[in-house]
Amino acid sequence: MAEGADREFSGEAEILRRAADEYDSSNPDFPIDPGRTALLVIDLQEGFVAEGARMWTPENLRILPRVKALIERCRSLDIPVIFTEHAHDASGRDKGLMWDVPLNRPIREGALRTGADDVATYHEIAPVAGEKVIQKHRYSAFFDTDLHTYLRGCEVDTVIITGCMTNYCCGATARDAFFRDYKVIFGSDVTATDSRDLHEAELKTLRRGYARVIPAGEILDEIGEP
Repeated sequence: MAEGADREFSGEAEILRRAADEYDSSNPDFPIDPGRTALLVIDLQEGFVAEGARMWTPENLRILPRVKALIERCRSLDIPVIFTEHAHDASGRDKGLMWDVPLNRPIREGALRTGADDVATYHEIAPVAGEKVIQKHRYSAFFDTDLHTYLRGCEVDTVIITGCMTNYCCGATARDAFFRDYKVIFGSDVTATDSRDLHEAELKTLRRGYARVIPAGEILDEIGEP
């Protein structure tokens, strides 16, 4: 073991205590201006939401009523609602390293092929005419898509993030949005993953360094009524 590896430094305990407090309680001051905001619905597809689907994440069904309420309120306020759908060509030429990690084994085995039924946004929250749908091939909705261009066209500076895989697609999208200077509102109870512990850990990380993390009820209160 390297010399000093177990050494306690002066002030170390205070630094660690402050960091722990910030992970639990800090939140950036990103207000929601409905006229400059878009709602992102990340990968709530048949293949992730429908019971028994190959990529099924059960928690998606629990968050669905709150997601639906947010979608409906945003539509009533003319806040753009943008859906993403993760898909891969049957040839695998767009897969990169995505099929090489354990999380995506079902995709490697045939799930979420472009044009297949499991790629479509879950039927209970299907996009309506005129709503933007983005197909993506990586975790982040910004990577190699026209999302940034579309948001600029909407004159948006704030994104509300909801959807599937808190610590993968939602978290990656939140980080990329922050890097592009969007104010990120991350819905704590309208995002879901396959581990409650990792959901909470991701919320803590995002809250401290990337996003304002708040529940759907608080988002609805802030964007207001039609």
